[in-house]
Amino acid sequence: MSKLAGKIAVITGGNSGIGLTTAAYFVAEGAYVYITGRRQRELDAAVALIGKNVTAVQGDVTNLANLDRLYAQISAEKGRIDILFANAGITNQHATLDKLTEQNYDLAFDTNVRGVLFTVQKALPLMGPGSSIILNSSVAAVKGVSGMTVNAASKAAVRSFARTWTTELSDRGIRVNVVSGGYIDTPILKTHNLTDEQIEQVNKRLATTMPMHRLGTSEEIAKAVVFLASDDSSYMSGSDIAIDGGLAQV
Repeated sequence: MSKLAGKIAVITGGNSGIGLTTAAYFVAEGAYVYITGRRQRELDAAVALIGKNVTAVQGDVTNLANLDRLYAQISAEKGRIDILFANAGITNQHATLDKLTEQNYDLAFDTNVRGVLFTVQKALPLMGPGSSIILNSSVAAVKGVSGMTVNAASKAAVRSFARTWTTELSDRGIRVNVVSGGYIDTPILKTHNLTDEQIEQVNKRLATTMPMHRLGTSEEIAKAVVFLASDDSSYMSGSDIAIDGGLAQV
């Protein structure tokens, strides 16, 4: 039997990378999935790729009116949310402390902290007992990596959210857990305007820092999210699953 049969799921940032891969896994496991993203063309391509049981709603998680519109549509069409994967985030605000700008700070915290907070808050009226919330953090939250000041701090806030919300939502029967990836091979490096050759060089260099000597994949994150979304993890809440090839573990 499919692990998510009959479930209604929402994935923010579901138009590419980890979000898109997870959406495809959710559908394969029997869920109906709503995906969001800022770029309509990528959303359309994602829907075509997944092929069935998916609806795309264009929007930005930092825009509360966009979130209201998303949840109003889900309420009208499905009436509930069983799984929420607050995945949308940015990781490209790299700068050492002496070079950080106000814009770096605002971009990281608006998306990774404010966006996650209100994505979850505004979904709550549609979530009941047995629902699962999964937050996307990073092992950067516990690693002291140069140039990651605002990224790491924003992801640490996400980890903190899960602890607090686990306590606050326990009486409602809603579980909250976290996935924290290490270096994952996703299209994010293309946002740095690097050539394919440069991206390959960066990935090879990062792989040398990993105990497993390779980058992770979106599929490996998605499988963990499916586990946290399903009844297989029914006695888990407040947990942080590190999918990092051992990077932050040894």
